[in-house]
Order: sequence, then C-alpha cells, then structure tokens
Amino acid sequence: MIFIVVGARPNFMKMAPIVLEMKKRGIAHRLVHTGQHYDQSMSAVFLKDLGLPAPDIFLGAGSGTHAEQTARIMTAFEKACQARRPRLVVVGGDVNSSLACALAAAKLGIPVAHVEAGLRSFDRSMPEEVNRVLADHLSRLLFTTEPSGTKNLLKEGLPRSWIHFTGNSMIDSLRTHLKKALSLKPWERFGLAPNGYGLVTLHRPSNVDDRKTCLATGAELKKISREIPLIFPIHPRTRERMAEFRLDMGPKVICAPPLGYLEFLGLMARARAVLTDSGGIQEESTALGVPCVTIRRNTERPVTLTHGTNRLAPPGRISISRALGLAMKSKPPRRAPPLWDGRAARRIVQVIEKCAAL
Repeated sequence: MIFIVVGARPNFMKMAPIVLEMKKRGIAHRLVHTGQHYDQSMSAVFLKDLGLPAPDIFLGAGSGTHAEQTARIMTAFEKACQARRPRLVVVGGDVNSSLACALAAAKLGIPVAHVEAGLRSFDRSMPEEVNRVLADHLSRLLFTTEPSGTKNLLKEGLPRSWIHFTGNSMIDSLRTHLKKALSLKPWERFGLAPNGYGLVTLHRPSNVDDRKTCLATGAELKKISREIPLIFPIHPRTRERMAEFRLDMGPKVICAPPLGYLEFLGLMARARAVLTDSGGIQEESTALGVPCVTIRRNTERPVTLTHGTNRLAPPGRISISRALGLAMKSKPPRRAPPLWDGRAARRIVQVIEKCAAL
C-alpha cells in the first residue's frame, strides 16, 4: 500500500492526477489529508473540484505555529504509518505537511517520494525553502518538474539514480479541468468580461505581515486598479492583516473570499494579467500564456522566467506596476516548458511501479 499525502491547497492539484493514475492502474493506495488546510474554502471544495474521493485518513492537524503544526502532523502521521505500514509515502511541494510526513516516514524506515523536488529560491528566510530542502534529503525518489530541479539536487550530492525528471503534475490538473473551468464563466460573477480584469493573490508573510510593505503593495494595487479592475480572492490570514493595518484599496479592487479550484482556474485563464506571490500560480499562468507578475525578490521556479510569462517585482510600490506593464506587452511563450504536457502523473507512477526497492 502507498500513502499519498495532501494537506494544503497547492498539494491537491499536484497529487490529484497521481491518485487518479494509481486508481486507474489498480495500485493499492490511501489518501492521507493532514488537515493543514481544513475549512471548506481551503480544502473540501478543492477535493470536489479535482474529482478526488474523501480522504481515507484525516489527521486533523489544524493551524498553529510552524513548530506546533509540524509536530502535530508528525505525531499523527507516525501512528497512521505504524498502523498500516505503507511501502511508500508520496509527498508533494513545500508545505509543512510534506516535511512532517517525510520526516516521520523516514524515521520509520519507510521510503519517501517527493513530487516537485529540487526547486530552490536560495532564500532560507522562506519556511517553504527549508521544507523543500529537507524533504528532498529525506526522499529516495525525487520527481523534478523542471531542469533546474535536477541540477540543484545533483549539486547537493543526491544520487542521479534517485532523480527523475517527470514534468509538472499540477499542469496535468490544469489541462484536465480547463474546459470545465471556462464553462463556468466565473468573471460574470464579478460583472466583468474576459481579458477585462487582473487577478491578485497574496499570502506570504514577507508581503502581508509587515505593515509598511503591506500598505505599500496595497497602494500600488489601488493605482493599478484605476487602469484595470482587479479581482482579489483573499486568504484568511491576509484578510486579518488587512483589517489590522486598515488597508483600503478602493472600489476597483474587488475583494472576494477564497475560491474553489475551478472558479479560480477559469478566472486565471481569461485574466489580462495575474499578480501573485504564489509558486503554483507562476506555473499555471505560464501554462496558460497569461502575463504574471510575482511580487517577490526571487523565485524557485526559474523556468517560468525563461520559458514562461513570469516577471519578478520586489514588494512595495512602483516596481509592481512597471513589471506589470512589461509583462502585458510581452508575447506569450511559443512553447510550454519541457514535459509540461499533461502526462507527468503517468511518468511518476511508472517510475514508482518499476522501482525494485519498493
């Protein structure tokens, strides 16, 4: 039996195609939900949109500090592993759930596979960077989404035989669900037309927890919204900081609660541009050919800069609108990054099936 771990929104899109491919091939597996994201808007609606079954195991970790949340997941996941003894644990991405489950499994002598391995921002102030580095070094199967991931892992001394360049399973989800997402016409909910709006997401502590940075970024979004209305589905912790800092971005920034996967994908696919600090949205906008401005000083996904539509803009004022103007003038990429073809999950599961050590 194989455990496939999900816990936060980014995990669901990465792991759904792998779950469905294993089901198709008759491979015994259990879907484990850590409960890192646990409310309807952050979890259940994503499972439904992606066609995933209810989790076989729910750990109920909930929120807390990084240490508290990681410790609760480790304790609960260790018990689940001891009870069922999976032959492999598959984790994805860089959230606390991925590190916690990889560490608990490794200490029990259970092999770990890491989907989306090798990505590096080289910025250890980001909790995600710590999570992804440690998860990689705990894993025996490393599935990379872009060539930089393979290069980074080799530089860090991990064996070449453990590394498999399989492409991006998140793009599998996008390709599978894009037609349905567009059929919903989610822009009509906001009284807007296709290509007549921008889409915003912000959630990273570096952008929203510092009062000065948050207010400066909000002022820049307000300025941009005078030229093009912005739809801003707001992460719960971002909403808390905005209320605390009394941030008012004006009527042209349309604030909304978190959206389901299909609604958000439909909006992104027909947005004039995307402004974000999310890693996954950099990839999805690249696959869709939609201009993207990443409000960060770095990215762990350089292929979105070299092959995609992404541009970096440091948090604050002026740089964001300048980067947005350049992004909107750029032509879409002529081709997608290598192996972003909708068949990554198939390649990942084929490797898992062939791995003699498992």
